[in-house]
Amino acid sequence: MKYFGRILFAFSVLVLSCEGDPGPPGRDGRDGLDGLDGDALLGTVFETQPIDFNVGNDFSTIFAFPNNFEVFDTDAILVYLLEDVTDDGNGGQADIWTPLPQTYFLTEGTLLYSFNHTYFDVAIFLDGDYDLSLSPVGFTQDQIFRIVVVPADPFGSANLDTSNFQQVLNALGKNESDIIKVSAQ
Repeated sequence: MKYFGRILFAFSVLVLSCEGDPGPPGRDGRDGLDGLDGDALLGTVFETQPIDFNVGNDFSTIFAFPNNFEVFDTDAILVYLLEDVTDDGNGGQADIWTPLPQTYFLTEGTLLYSFNHTYFDVAIFLDGDYDLSLSPVGFTQDQIFRIVVVPADPFGSANLDTSNFQQVLNALGKNESDIIKVSAQ
């Protein structure tokens, strides 16, 4: 029996220590470490319904993220104001999105669109060095915003111009049909 055990042990060592010819090399994969290996960044874009700023809402509004959407502490929040619409040169129109904060110098004084956020909402508000109720209607009524949530780590290394909404949208791999329309509170 000892003899059989030794043969079995020797055979096992021989079989397990054998090595064959290496196979053909595989294709290089994506390391996925920075999230930028040619793939779009994960992110979400929300567009608000038209918002009116007035004395009644203290010239501010709050957008609450949907319950099924989670914002992480490493996510970056960007907010853009639909400043104007222009001719795109092909018979259509193109939106002009301006990043917040944004300052306007009016005859009434200086007007500032700004925002702050938590992990569950974004507050968009007007500030100024004059009585905001004197603001021209074009600055307080029917204002539309886009709120962009992007992962901060890969976004920071993406070398992106965040003042260019279309470049941010392209980096996220999103198009107009992917933007989620929402109402502010």
